[in-house]
Amino acid sequence: MTRRRYRILDLHLHLPPIARLAAVALLFMFIPRISSLLRIPTVVCYIFVGMVLGPHGAGIIPRHHEVTDFLGEFGKILLMFFIGLEVELHQLRRSGGKAVAFGLLTFAIPMAAGVGLGLYFGYGPVGAMLIGSLLSSHTLIAFPILQRSGFAQLPSVTIAVGATALSDVLSLLLLAVALTTFQSGFSPEAVLWQIGQLLAFTAIVVFTLGKFGRWLFGKFGRTDEASFWLLVAIAALAAASAELLGLESILGAFIAGLAANTAARATPGRERLKSFGDIFFIPAFFLVTGFLIDLHVLWETILGNSWLVLGLILVLLISKWLAAEIMGRAWGYERTERSLIASLTFPQVAATLAAALVGYEAVDSSGQRLLDASMLNAVLVLVTVTSIIGPVLTQACIKRLPAVKEQAAARGVH
Repeated sequence: MTRRRYRILDLHLHLPPIARLAAVALLFMFIPRISSLLRIPTVVCYIFVGMVLGPHGAGIIPRHHEVTDFLGEFGKILLMFFIGLEVELHQLRRSGGKAVAFGLLTFAIPMAAGVGLGLYFGYGPVGAMLIGSLLSSHTLIAFPILQRSGFAQLPSVTIAVGATALSDVLSLLLLAVALTTFQSGFSPEAVLWQIGQLLAFTAIVVFTLGKFGRWLFGKFGRTDEASFWLLVAIAALAAASAELLGLESILGAFIAGLAANTAARATPGRERLKSFGDIFFIPAFFLVTGFLIDLHVLWETILGNSWLVLGLILVLLISKWLAAEIMGRAWGYERTERSLIASLTFPQVAATLAAALVGYEAVDSSGQRLLDASMLNAVLVLVTVTSIIGPVLTQACIKRLPAVKEQAAARGVH
């Protein structure tokens, strides 16, 4: 009887690939309905489903599967590429100073708080600097919620999106400095080289797509199919080029989206690619993010390192909220919009996970890791909690936005 029950429980391990695909397709169909019934953001449902059905849960999707990894990586790239495409450049130029100011605030305050937290829990200066870099970035996983609700073009949202590019760039530069210092000592030349690579990459991408983008789409993207694949090629090439320079792929995709914004706006394949991404690739990214989370490890981490986990979460939430409050009050935004800006900067997913894994895998000449297993697990808890809190708060703010928008219009605020 026991042996028969064991075989039934392990039946999912022998499912053929087509059966696994059918299971995932059914999930993609029902998750939006489930999220609507439970009144929680769809992205949160995808992450939870990934936790339950991924390699650390039921195991329907195997660990480190090439197809799964590709879908998650490309979904992450498309997410950042679409964010760049959706930014209203004229609004970004008009609020450029505000975006830069908020980008510096939402980077500097969490970074300083993270360094202090790392030093308090006994990490060295380099390790504490890396912990600060983890908290200084954020992932705009709630942005699709704003798109579907029609609030993606709000000036406050545009400022938050613009600030994302700056805060992520600075956090990734801080990561590079920490790795270089940890493995070979501090070198001003290495830091300057990283900055030079970033500036050169940005200039090349913006110049190429900005100046020749219209010609590219006019020459090669006249049909739905051609413009669709041209957009895919632009996003993928920009991400791959960034990785070749030692930068994050998501940064390359975001910069490419900004650069191709105007040229791609009227192309026939843009909406088709966006629809395909929203339906399949971007949900796959959130699903794969859930695969990284082991519920057993999460529980052990919460129990064994509860003060570290709690401190990491509180420092992140308070510092990001403080940056949004300072910026929002300085420019006269209502409480709802200040909360909305904070909610967009809470989630720590793409850049944070990538940087944490890099820090965990970095080993010096004595075999010591830059970040230990306790901090890596605490970061996984942070990713889980902020991936839920951010979108839930965004959804709550959206319900109050129409009234706020009408009041702002009546006062002549833009």
